[in-house]
Amino acid sequence: MIDYAAARAVALVVQTGSFEAAARALNVSPSAVSQRVRNLEERIGAVLIERAAPCIATEKGAWLCRHMEQVGMLEKALLAQLPGIGGRGTGPVTLSIATNADSLGTWFLPAVAAFTAGSDYLLNIALDDEDHTADWLRTGRVVAAVTALARPVQGCEVKSLGVMRYIATASPGYMQRHFPDGVSAAALARAPALTFNQKDRLQQAWAQQAFGEAVPFPTHWLASTQGFVDASLAGLGWALNPVQLVEEHLATGRLVALVPETALDRPLYWQVNRLAAGQLADLTQAIIRTARNALT
Repeated sequence: MIDYAAARAVALVVQTGSFEAAARALNVSPSAVSQRVRNLEERIGAVLIERAAPCIATEKGAWLCRHMEQVGMLEKALLAQLPGIGGRGTGPVTLSIATNADSLGTWFLPAVAAFTAGSDYLLNIALDDEDHTADWLRTGRVVAAVTALARPVQGCEVKSLGVMRYIATASPGYMQRHFPDGVSAAALARAPALTFNQKDRLQQAWAQQAFGEAVPFPTHWLASTQGFVDASLAGLGWALNPVQLVEEHLATGRLVALVPETALDRPLYWQVNRLAAGQLADLTQAIIRTARNALT
């Protein structure tokens, strides 16, 4: 039998980031929370929480947290049908989901806002590269994710969302400085780009597509979707930007496409844990509806 009082303590420590904050949420002392967590860890024979600032779940702890989310969703559904069975329940359920930064910066927030407007769920939104958000599902850290992976993660359902289209852009001044004779592989190899982080391979993928070969180039590092647009406008570097964020700048000439008619398309998918899919049907519908209106 699962000790749900201890399991909820684990989930709240991870959610709030500390034993003290979890204790306030549970209206008990921090030592009581610590005892519950320690007893459960000893019973399971595994560490569930990495004691740090903030506290984070281990892989096994993440699975327990997702289980508690599912318990909360089931309890919420049961109380809606049988309101007198168990009082007020345990409060709002926080759903952990993941998306990539470019989706967050374009269409994702309107989708989840539409969902939360009709429910009392809270969201814990994690950000990672679209090639890596599926790992969050595999390790049980989230119940659903926007991903570039078309193949279902084990235990998940997958829905196609559409294609995120990227345009390689730079400012007119940047183009004059670095590409006075046109954009070629040789010129690109000397022109500073913008890269989100070490997982970001979009610029390399576009160069391979545009020139038929891998092109090494110098780069600035900037982990911000809107920052990419602003840095491109400022002439800091060239970058792959979502077409939704740069089409007006391209129309007015504030940005220029490096190679016109050469876009990079990235198909995106919504994957959701099969056990939670029924409870998250409204979220899935909002994600699909908004994404398919915004993407190509």
